[in-house]
Amino acid sequence: MKMACRFYPVLVLLSVLGGSLSIGEAKDLLPVEPDLSTRLDELYDHEARLFITLYSLAGNGRIDYVTARLVQEYARSAYGNPVYQTEAQPLFYWWNHTMWNDPEQDGVNGNERVYQENTDFDISRYKPCLFNGQSC
Repeated sequence: MKMACRFYPVLVLLSVLGGSLSIGEAKDLLPVEPDLSTRLDELYDHEARLFITLYSLAGNGRIDYVTARLVQEYARSAYGNPVYQTEAQPLFYWWNHTMWNDPEQDGVNGNERVYQENTDFDISRYKPCLFNGQSC
């Protein structure tokens, strides 16, 4: 019985440390949608009806933040350019190797859910080719 009493404080300490370690390992909070000045490109996914915006937060030309909004309506202007009417806020975000889902589509405010971890946005699905040695 005396031995069990000696180990009890150790067990309490380990459980406290274990709880604090798991908090420290949590994913970073999703930053708010960046300013359009950091936008690199826009894509339209016809299959999923998503309007996708690619950003470079670091300003180095590499994609490091992506948003995807549901498209309500798609049309062509008188000049033949595509015109998209989208939801005001994104449904999906990709940042820091994590895909986030915001089913309420109310902007980044802390209620977003991690949809998939250890993943990056795959631009090759939309731009898989090279034309004359340059990305198309």
